[in-house]
Amino acid sequence: MTTAGPFDASVAWDASVAEHPLATYLQTAAWARVKAANGWSSRLVTPQTAGDALGARILLRRPRGVPWTFAYAPRGPLGGRWSEATLTAWTDDLRTAFDRERADAEGRVAHVRIDPEIERDGPLDADGGTRALLQRVGWRPAPEVQPSVTRIVDLGADEAALWSDLRSKWRQYVSGARSRGVTVEDVDADTDPTAFPIFHRIMAETSARTETPIRTEAAYRDIWDAFRPSGGARLLFARAADGEVGAVLLLVRCGRRVVEPYGGMTAGGAELRANYLLKWEAIRSSREQGAVSYDVWGLVHPGIRQFKEGFGGREVRLIGAWDLPLSALGWRVYRLAEGRRRPDRALTGGDPR
Repeated sequence: MTTAGPFDASVAWDASVAEHPLATYLQTAAWARVKAANGWSSRLVTPQTAGDALGARILLRRPRGVPWTFAYAPRGPLGGRWSEATLTAWTDDLRTAFDRERADAEGRVAHVRIDPEIERDGPLDADGGTRALLQRVGWRPAPEVQPSVTRIVDLGADEAALWSDLRSKWRQYVSGARSRGVTVEDVDADTDPTAFPIFHRIMAETSARTETPIRTEAAYRDIWDAFRPSGGARLLFARAADGEVGAVLLLVRCGRRVVEPYGGMTAGGAELRANYLLKWEAIRSSREQGAVSYDVWGLVHPGIRQFKEGFGGREVRLIGAWDLPLSALGWRVYRLAEGRRRPDRALTGGDPR
C-alpha cells in the first residue's frame, strides 16, 4: 500500500489510471492540483504492485468549524478486479492509512466517500452484487457528489455510424447551423487572453437559465492550466458568421476517454443551433483524435437531458456514492449537515467535483 505521495508513486498511479478501461481525470495528480486551490490535499492509497488490487487518489479537506476531515476518492477506486478480497483489502488499507490522521493538522478523518464508475446492475454489479458487497464490508449509501446518471457515446464506430445515431432533428439542426455560417474552433487560451472571460460569461448566462452551479473564471482556467500541458484539455467555441461566440465546451481527456464536464450557450447561440454543431464536432473530433468513448457528463436538468439524448450513446446509471465511516460521531455530523444543505456545499465548500 502507498499512503504518501512521492513523485514516482504519483507518476505510476497516473499511468495506471490512463491505461485503465475506466480512465478518469478525477483520479490524476493534475486534478489534485486543481483542488489544492480550494484547500484540498491528496494522498494515494494504492497497491504496491499492479494486479487485481484496488487503489485511489484520496482528496482531503476539513471545513471550518469542525474537527473532522472529509476524505473523497472521486470516481474511485480503480483496479484490476472488484471482489470481496480486493474490496476488503482496500477498505482495511483505508482504515490503517487514516487512523494515523488523528494527529495531523487536517484532523481525524470522519469518513471516506467513493463513487466508482460501476454501472448499476451492469457487468460489475450483476443483480446488485457490488452494492451488497460494499455493505458487507462496511460501506453505506451516501449522497452523490459526481453525477450518477450520464450518457456515454462509444467512439469505436465510424463517423457515418455516429452521425446516423443522432436523432434526425438533431442532424437537421447541425446542418442548419453550418448553413447559417456557424463554425467550431479549438481555442488556445494560452495565446488568447479573451478566451476564459468569454467562456465564463457564457457559463454564467447558462447557469442563470438552468439554475446549475458555476465556477469562478479562475477555476476554469486552473483546469486548463493543469491538463493542457499533457494535451488533456480542449476549449471549443462555436462562432456565428459575425464572429460572436454562441456556445462553448471545455473537454478533459484521460487515456482514451473524453469527458465534457463544462459547457454553455447564449440565447443567440440557441437560435442558430450553435450548440448542436458544437456538440457534434466535439464528438466527431474526439474520435478523430483517437478517443474511444465520450462522456456527456451528467443529465442534471430536463432540458439538458433532452438535448444530450439526441446525440446518441447509451444512458448509464451508476451505483452512486458510498461512505466508509471512520468516526461514528463525525460521520453522523456530516450526514446531518447534508440533510440541511446541498451535499456539495456542505462537504466541499461549493465545489461539487
